[in-house]
Amino acid sequence: MGIFLQVVLPIVSVFAIGFILQKWKKLDVKPVSAVTIYIFIPFLVFQAFYGEKFGGEFSIIVAVNFILLFAIIAVTKISSLLRKWNRGEESGMILATAFMNSGNYGTPIVLFALGEEAFRYAILFMAVQTIVMNLFGVYYASRGNYEIRYAIYAVFKMPTTYAIIVALGLNFLGVDLHSRVIEMVDFMAAVALPLMMIVLGMQLANIKFDQFETGKVALGTVIKLVLMPVVAWLCVMLWPMPDLLGKVLIILAAMPTAATTTMFALEFRSRPDLVSSVTLVTTLLSIVTLSVLLIFLV
Repeated sequence: MGIFLQVVLPIVSVFAIGFILQKWKKLDVKPVSAVTIYIFIPFLVFQAFYGEKFGGEFSIIVAVNFILLFAIIAVTKISSLLRKWNRGEESGMILATAFMNSGNYGTPIVLFALGEEAFRYAILFMAVQTIVMNLFGVYYASRGNYEIRYAIYAVFKMPTTYAIIVALGLNFLGVDLHSRVIEMVDFMAAVALPLMMIVLGMQLANIKFDQFETGKVALGTVIKLVLMPVVAWLCVMLWPMPDLLGKVLIILAAMPTAATTTMFALEFRSRPDLVSSVTLVTTLLSIVTLSVLLIFLV
């Protein structure tokens, strides 16, 4: 109960504020989401990459991102073959299971549970996951209707990508920015996290579905909240890494479905009802599953 009260409840309360605000005022979430994605998150990512001393830990973060992605895609494809899903159903399930909410949800959980050093790992993970999701998420949402180059274009349309490139360039060249510039970056980055959390609550309030496919939603929930953190735990057990990084990877892998996948599914008409259902169910159940997981990790 202590973990729930100290870590999970404060974060869920911020989501609830966004949820209640949206149900009450019925605002247009797109402008708020755009400001978050196009302005504040790039500053947060720039802050992390500019000050990062890259080594084996970053390589582990990148590798685990791809291991989780391909492991879950493989499981979903096997399920698709066994259950004789069509391509649309398979794509919808991949969107619902392969991408975690490491930004709006994962980073604040890590910060509250493990502190500032762990938060740095979480930001790096979120940045890599954003690129992976924009590439593979758009591909699976759009395959059959759009070309793969659209997915690549989506990655380079996101300012986060350029924030990473600029930060890495300055970092590797050893360029020291003026203290006032650093202060401005820190000021803007500080806004990103609470705004991301409010936006998630607003996005959840807008989730609608006409059909609730119990079997698929249950399977997607198990894959997302049980299987993915188990895969991350195996990576941590088999791969020598700092204990703190291992905890961060397991926690982030246990996050619910990324709300962004619902937007992909809606835009490309890739089973949005299914993706929305899994997103909502995993987000609600994660309040319990994360509380239990944190008891063992913190």
